[in-house]
Amino acid sequence: MLRRMRSPRRRPLGVVQRRLILVTVAAAGALAAQTAMQHSDHMPELHLPNWTSAGLATIAGVASVIDGDTIEIHGQRIRFNGIDAPESQQLCKNASGADYPCGRRSAAALDGFLAASKPVQCTFVTWDRYHRYIGDCRRADGASVAAWMVEHGQALDWPRYSHGTYAEKQATAEASKVGIWVGKFQSPWDWRTEHADGAAPSSQPLGISRQQVAQSYSCQPRRTCSQIGSCEEAQWYLSNCPWGRKLDRDGDGVACETLC
Repeated sequence: MLRRMRSPRRRPLGVVQRRLILVTVAAAGALAAQTAMQHSDHMPELHLPNWTSAGLATIAGVASVIDGDTIEIHGQRIRFNGIDAPESQQLCKNASGADYPCGRRSAAALDGFLAASKPVQCTFVTWDRYHRYIGDCRRADGASVAAWMVEHGQALDWPRYSHGTYAEKQATAEASKVGIWVGKFQSPWDWRTEHADGAAPSSQPLGISRQQVAQSYSCQPRRTCSQIGSCEEAQWYLSNCPWGRKLDRDGDGVACETLC
């Protein structure tokens, strides 16, 4: 007796199509992963994260000094959290009652301090109204930049934002009569109020371009302040020469202060 052979069961067309799609997607994903691994060495390195006010991001690098409380790293303007330094055009009174450019002197002190241990690393706190990154910054050796500036009389504790974090450092500077405490001065926030037209941040770095000055300055022969022609030159010797500290008699980070 002949038995009737059954024909192969046919699967619905929709099921076959879905399986083909899944196989195709999986193969494409594997190919993309392999390609990425092969070319990972040629992918651009991202130096700057996408910061948000909700996250704590860091940025590190060699800093250009804008003024006594602001630097720039990788094109990002960074203001130190909790302190305020004299403005670039601000004048203060020295012990003799004569005016001197305390804003530029503060910037010069910061430049010398940062040069001693690079790079600088800053931790994000918030953004200000000028869209500057407000951060807590430290040198490579871990020294707090803001604390050093206040302790050496080159900036003030700003209670409005610091909540007194640097008040003790400021008391030390005042008692020692270093930096701006050697004479009379107006707090930077009051100075900006009276000079509202110049209150916006400086657009150009005031610090020293070491690559440029290194071409013209040398540690030999040894020099005294009377043989030095500018504040920038004096700061270069302070930061780069074994005898440079002799130019900073009061240890406030500013060499040959009469030039600054």
